Amino acid sequence: MRLLDKGIKMNHKKIERIKRKYGLLTKIRRRNPYKAIMKKTAEHRTFENILDRNFKQEKASKALSTDITYLPYNGRMAYLSAVKDLATKEIVAWNISMQINIDLALDTLEKLKGNGAISSLEGTLIHSDQGFHYTNPEYIDSVKSMGMVQSMSRKGNCIDNAPIESFFGHFKDDVEYGSCKTFEELKTMVDGYMEYYNNERHQWSIQKMTPVAYRNHLLLSV
Repeated sequence: MRLLDKGIKMNHKKIERIKRKYGLLTKIRRRNPYKAIMKKTAEHRTFENILDRNFKQEKASKALSTDITYLPYNGRMAYLSAVKDLATKEIVAWNISMQINIDLALDTLEKLKGNGAISSLEGTLIHSDQGFHYTNPEYIDSVKSMGMVQSMSRKGNCIDNAPIESFFGHFKDDVEYGSCKTFEELKTMVDGYMEYYNNERHQWSIQKMTPVAYRNHLLLSV
């Protein structure tokens, strides 16, 4: 640009050759990556721990717990997102993916919305950690559009979200997911376990019923 001001036309590649020949270096003010990170982080929000470890709930679909866990298999990695009803212990939505992006959490919300057994999510509390997915503006907007209220664990306090962590522990004890050769095989195994867990696995803490049976029991008791 300076050369053009002086009436000199020269291809930029020739200028690069001359610079290399004489060892000339140009000082370039590069974009500060930390500023970009800070700008992106500023768009994210955390929420108060409204649940406050009040895990014993008496009404179905009023308090939910959600998180994401890693599932290594056949030298690869998959990610399982799940939502647990704190009253019934039922897994009311789940999603499995080979990528741990925001779509993993958003698609889980869509499956929660599509759960025909839940009559309304208006005012329902959904509790998570302060992970990237749950502080993401897209996730926050989706939760809000569904009429739900967000609650978050305190930083570094995994016990604040113990119910879903407990479920993941049972899942990993019961399911030999590491033996899967393909993602499709893993997905089938996960879906099968969820059906078993919700409909066949009896639990002492819900009057020795299965989660689905206990949910129906609570609804009939209203």
